[in-house]
Amino acid sequence: MRIEVWSDVVCPWCYIGKRRLETALERFPHRDRVEVVWRSYQLDPSIPEGETHPTLPALAAKYGRPVEEMRAMMRHVEETAAGEGLRYSLADGVSGNTLLAHELVHLAAEHGLQGAVEERLLHAYFEESRPVFDVDALVPLAVEVGLDEAEVRAALADHRYRAAVLDDARTAQALGATGVPFFVVDRRYGAAGAQPADLLLQLLERAWAERDPVPSA
Repeated sequence: MRIEVWSDVVCPWCYIGKRRLETALERFPHRDRVEVVWRSYQLDPSIPEGETHPTLPALAAKYGRPVEEMRAMMRHVEETAAGEGLRYSLADGVSGNTLLAHELVHLAAEHGLQGAVEERLLHAYFEESRPVFDVDALVPLAVEVGLDEAEVRAALADHRYRAAVLDDARTAQALGATGVPFFVVDRRYGAAGAQPADLLLQLLERAWAERDPVPSA
């Protein structure tokens, strides 16, 4: 069974959703027969590549909210994340274009390290306040999880996975995704948002039952 997860490495709910999916999988008796594939989705593809800016004032301006109101909303997300064992400091965050990060995740998939890279990028951004928007920021993280530095630099320089990243975004749109995280099981069942682990487990159980139904007596 395949679970595809559309996600962005700067999406706070995506990291929460990842933890909840992991909890659901721990309780799923057929987890050893489940493949998790990370798909690319940019929260804000309009940010020019190479540019960064503080997240808090940018979000306040985007949604037309006072900065302090946006800060309070961020605290709510931080409290939710803490419930999943994650330590966020969202008001101090910096935003940028995540295309290169998504290209790196696709490269990692070629080496069986996609899940490890996805986790490392999320952890770096949300719990270490490290940037994930340029080659020099991404290379050390990739090397940590076992990728070759020269290959990473070459792949990000020639953008060999850019088409795959953009194709993921088009597929998400075709499947009806309007935000992330977006979970799809065997291209038959879906769940939008950082759903509770119980709901994700129900999704897995339903998909499995229809995949391998128990023969009737």
